[in-house]
Amino acid sequence: MTGARAPGAHVVPDAASTAFEALAEPVRRWIWRQGWTALREVQEMAVPAILAGGDVILSARTAAGKTEAAFLPLLTRVLPRLDGGRPGFAILYVCPLKALINDQHRRLEGLLQACDVPLHRWHGDVPADAKRKARERPQGVVLITPESLEATLVRRGPDAARLFGALDAVVVDELHAFVGTERGRQLQSLLTRVEVACGRDHVDRVGLSATLGDMRLAREALRPGAPDSVRLVESREGGADLLLQVRGYERPPRNGTGSEAADARREGAPDADGPERAEPVKPAPDANGADEPIASHLFEVLRGRRNLLFAGSRQRVEVYADRLRALAEDARLPNEFFAHHGNLARAEREAVETRLREDGRPTTAVATTTLELGIDIGDVESVAQIGPGPSVSSLRQRLGRSGRRPGMPSVLRIYVAEEAAGPTLHPADRLRLDLVQAVATVDLLLERWCEPPRVGGLHLSTLTHQVLALVAQTGGLRPDAAWRTLCGRGPFRNVSRDLFVELLRAIARPEAALVEMSPDGLLMLGPAGERLAEGHQFYAVFQTDEEYRVMVVGGKVLGTVPLDLTLAPGQTIIFNGRRWRIESLDARAKVVVVAPTKSALPPRFGGGWSGVHDAVAAAMRRCLSGTGMPAYLDAGARALLDQGRAAFLGYGLDGTCIVEVGRDCTVLPWVGAAKLETLALTLLARNLQATPYGHAVEVRGCSAGDLRAVLTDIAGSPPPDAGALAGLAAKPVREKYDGYLTDALLARSLAVERLEADAVPDVARRILEPGA
Repeated sequence: MTGARAPGAHVVPDAASTAFEALAEPVRRWIWRQGWTALREVQEMAVPAILAGGDVILSARTAAGKTEAAFLPLLTRVLPRLDGGRPGFAILYVCPLKALINDQHRRLEGLLQACDVPLHRWHGDVPADAKRKARERPQGVVLITPESLEATLVRRGPDAARLFGALDAVVVDELHAFVGTERGRQLQSLLTRVEVACGRDHVDRVGLSATLGDMRLAREALRPGAPDSVRLVESREGGADLLLQVRGYERPPRNGTGSEAADARREGAPDADGPERAEPVKPAPDANGADEPIASHLFEVLRGRRNLLFAGSRQRVEVYADRLRALAEDARLPNEFFAHHGNLARAEREAVETRLREDGRPTTAVATTTLELGIDIGDVESVAQIGPGPSVSSLRQRLGRSGRRPGMPSVLRIYVAEEAAGPTLHPADRLRLDLVQAVATVDLLLERWCEPPRVGGLHLSTLTHQVLALVAQTGGLRPDAAWRTLCGRGPFRNVSRDLFVELLRAIARPEAALVEMSPDGLLMLGPAGERLAEGHQFYAVFQTDEEYRVMVVGGKVLGTVPLDLTLAPGQTIIFNGRRWRIESLDARAKVVVVAPTKSALPPRFGGGWSGVHDAVAAAMRRCLSGTGMPAYLDAGARALLDQGRAAFLGYGLDGTCIVEVGRDCTVLPWVGAAKLETLALTLLARNLQATPYGHAVEVRGCSAGDLRAVLTDIAGSPPPDAGALAGLAAKPVREKYDGYLTDALLARSLAVERLEADAVPDVARRILEPGA
């Protein structure tokens, strides 16, 4: 494996520091008892920043001591005010996972006992009696999930001032997991509602994260509307050696009859703690394909050690866990390979976590994304990953799980399988895009780049939820007061008063009946809103991805798929090994009506491409057009990259972005998913049969010359109207409360959140002149 030292390593000197001396006496005594010889770099930097007051983000690698960096100075701040002070929790710690709360409770228990400060856990698995006692005597620190905080405000709105009126600060752990998501927007709204309910203009917020992209966006996420007021504390300590290898394999060519349905599926179902990021599910490993040698190599390098293996989907987690277990049995060795995903019972997941954290036996957890966040699993020697992975940010987060002990390197292995060359192999598959994406992702990781979160969405589903929650919390309020709390002061700042009124009218329609107006002008819960607010499922804004039935014209049902792309009638989908033309989509009935269409064998697209950022797509083109061979590639990966580069030059992609495939065209504009989908809709609006597949847009029944003529016109025209493009596409009920909105509101959200219409002319110009 190739070794590379991450830049920016820093060692804190073993001497008493100014930061240490600034801490309260009980905090210093606890540090002495731990045997620490020095504070970590992020702790040295965080103490003066947090003691000074205001909002702060602490950014450092996994296991750098961010939790203590926040709590050492925060306890120093609150200790003088605890005796005889105003009742109420002093510090509110919010994180996305119940399991992480349990870990942090164990981690903080000794520190808070040393400071004589009460510590409370508060989530769905905590006994009701423990929460009742915390409510009756609110003191100290409370560790809570967003959903439990929502439930507290909704159920006990009049108690909010007593519970939270004495707050000194809010700590938001795993900040990156919230940024740009519906759940993150809910949390921003919750923190604003806490301040409003307590009559406070400002409660300090401290964000913790190991993975952040654009720091201004991170600041905006922590304090919406005032990012410049957020101070950044960023540590580069812990730049351990990185041992890295990307391994390439070939699977036998297809015969065109196998099921491609699994390639198009995504996981996306939340576990008990929150939503897992959606990752594609590939077909089950074939003993005659590439997955058998991958499993054999994994067994060889992982057995006898402590590791994490990110296998992608839940299906693949189970398949690889089973295969590795079978290899252990064949070798007459005890099993040390265990599945970990959201469909498993909590006790099963916790058993794997406990074995990694506390048991000295060799253990490999084969996981989806469930172990990507900061759950305490102790020291892990290496991380392995099947496929290129969903993002640079995810790769960085996973890598941070190993190399945590001083002097130990971080170890990362990535396994990529591509289809062997054959007469029917699609040009996009000949480019070896999964392998190329893995290279691009690793190179960007080594450059210390990661994706900025996608922000600026309207989040109308979450806003609908927050309207209902605020009405339930207050018992009723005027619409203008609701707008001021949620939009004027809260995080929904891009929702104007007029749009807010349109939303209220939509959810007040008889068919929705979520809200209604009282005779004296108060916004009240309607019959349907009351039923929702009384249910236990009300407090979470995320939901499991719902599947859509794929039905052939005439009524035959082919199966189900999640509708996770921006699709429109006239486009094609790949299902059950063949292509189908979309005749109609009914998002509310969850039906996709298709008809068979003839064409060449579709591209496979291994699946890791979904949602890639523009920078990843651009790095992929640089990789294909370059000549250097990354030292971290094994012989199989080098061969695959050579094949992809040969195809890149053979198709003339160094001077064009268009490849003719029979009577169709494949366009490779090397842009991210949002621009790709918007381009496809723009071409569809011009009566071309354009469909986004992976990193490409396929245009059926169109010559390269005709396509260039259309692109020339697009490049010289003003950007298309995003609303008109959104009107062409299906408006699926993706978020929890989308079903209560009008089609006009759903189209408006789609235009803002998933399309980039302003970029279309520039994308067209880059397709026509890729070297310009």
